[in-house]
Amino acid sequence: MLEQSKKDKVTSDLLASIRLTNSFKAWMAFLSISLIVCLGAYVYQLNEGLVVTGLGDYVSWGMYISTFVFFVATSLIGMLISAVLGLSGQKWAAPLARIAEIIALAFAAVAGLVIITDMGRPDRLLNVFIHGRIQSPIVWDITVVTIYVLISTLFLYIPLIPDLKICSEKINKLHPMAQKAYKLLSLNWNGSHEQEQILKKLTRSIAIFIIPVAFAIHTVTSWLFANTLRVGWDSTIFGPYFITGAFVSGTSAIVIAMYFFRKNYKLEEYLSLDLFDKVGKLLVLVSLVYLYFNINEYLVPAYKMKKYDALHITALFTGAHALMFWSVQFFGLVLPIILLVFNKMRKPLPLLIIASFVFIGGWFKRYIIVVPTMEHPFLPIQNVPLNFKVYTPTLTESLVTLAPFILVLLIITVLSKVIPVISIHETIESLEEKNN
Repeated sequence: MLEQSKKDKVTSDLLASIRLTNSFKAWMAFLSISLIVCLGAYVYQLNEGLVVTGLGDYVSWGMYISTFVFFVATSLIGMLISAVLGLSGQKWAAPLARIAEIIALAFAAVAGLVIITDMGRPDRLLNVFIHGRIQSPIVWDITVVTIYVLISTLFLYIPLIPDLKICSEKINKLHPMAQKAYKLLSLNWNGSHEQEQILKKLTRSIAIFIIPVAFAIHTVTSWLFANTLRVGWDSTIFGPYFITGAFVSGTSAIVIAMYFFRKNYKLEEYLSLDLFDKVGKLLVLVSLVYLYFNINEYLVPAYKMKKYDALHITALFTGAHALMFWSVQFFGLVLPIILLVFNKMRKPLPLLIIASFVFIGGWFKRYIIVVPTMEHPFLPIQNVPLNFKVYTPTLTESLVTLAPFILVLLIITVLSKVIPVISIHETIESLEEKNN
């Protein structure tokens, strides 16, 4: 049986982050002001139309859709950490479960909003629900994104119930309204054996159910591309290609979150060096799988070099997009794999830097998937302005693209201040198992 003093220490350590510090207020003020500026850019776009962006008749998808695909991808980290690793008995990943679920919920919830930024008439979005047809991949996409957000919310909330009870009782100087909210959301949790069994069954059921839904959300997103005949998208491997890429960007996101939670919330004991080492190895594994799909995606059409494939491949390898293409492949995939083979590179700070390159490279990878293909339509581009031929994002477009990232940071920051980022209940339970 674990000593009470040890339980109290764990509870105190993991609840310490739930307090309003000056640094938190300054960070929230910075994010809020930044978001207001970006929303101002969106209001300007809404009033003037998409003419203020770099989008046109040919490249109608640009930074906005690249960001949507990237957000859907990153949201799969909750499924990878909590469901796949959890169900496979990888107990080392338990401290990361809630962090992964917070990231998954934030990115999945905001992904749907990103679509709206690409619409000149967002008021017509309702028509998708009213007049949508089952034959349309867009209807599938909206359906699975909505379901995934709901399941991700449950996946975060259900295992959180015991901790909500602890929050209502253990947080010092808690506002009465906040105390009532915690108590209400804890659903009369008392820690009985019966409740424990119900909680475990529910959590396991959701973990099993979220895996096919998570696979569906990014497979359907890939089908939005692959169901066209456009060069660069007309591929049968886009489903697994997108999913493996999602694991890479999601794993890099959790490394970044781990580092800042560890540093700012003094969680060195719980987000240990060994945990960073294991996540670094996980990043190598998923990156190697993704590298295989990247080679397969470009090697086959490059070997055959059919007429329109040749135009697309040349633009990527030696043309206008070559610098971005090779930078993403080298700095966002190949170099991280090589560096992370060495133990020293899997320490918190080096791993943070490497993961940041992978994360940024993940977004540019989606840009490379979206934009070059749209710049190479089958029909000749004739008698149109130069800006229709080459896509160049505008300042307005860049600010609007930045808004979802800021919103994700706001959601993650707020959630980390109202709930423990590491499960108190599961941590104590794990220590008791080790003690026995």
